[in-house]
Amino acid sequence: MHESSSVPAEQPGHPPNPEAPDRVLYEEKLRPSLWIWVMALMISGLSILVFVPIGLEIGLGAAVVVFAIIAILLTLSTPRIQVTERSLQVGRAGIERRYVGAVTGYRGDDATHQRGPALHGLAFMCIRGWIDPVVRIQIEDQRDRTPYWLTSTRNPEQLVEVLGGTMARDVESD
Repeated sequence: MHESSSVPAEQPGHPPNPEAPDRVLYEEKLRPSLWIWVMALMISGLSILVFVPIGLEIGLGAAVVVFAIIAILLTLSTPRIQVTERSLQVGRAGIERRYVGAVTGYRGDDATHQRGPALHGLAFMCIRGWIDPVVRIQIEDQRDRTPYWLTSTRNPEQLVEVLGGTMARDVESD
């Protein structure tokens, strides 16, 4: 049996043990909010109006089919944020943690500013309109033209903490 002489990943200042399992530190699915599901019901309900001249049963059937299609699309397009000891995954994009630079979380007007006027054209975005807070994750890989990732999150304080960053109000108070 081979024993590793590496320092355990839990000790600060030491890199994770490459032989140890990659422990999940944070995970979040950016699921649609309740109001999105209400809108899906309303849209599917409107399909009744289109098909009711043919027959009420056909209109109701169309509403069920439309809602099922919307629900499937919303579910399949739900991105996930996962932070492990070695990697960061946001939606379909993934990167090793060693390439993650400064991390800043934003809420309210600051989040709106990051999604709008402050947005860099080459930034990777995983934005969901039903989630206001965002986290900006600087990318330090010289081979990657992407300057940073901007992702929606319902828990910016937790995500920022796991990645070793700060919230925007913390930066402004310095």
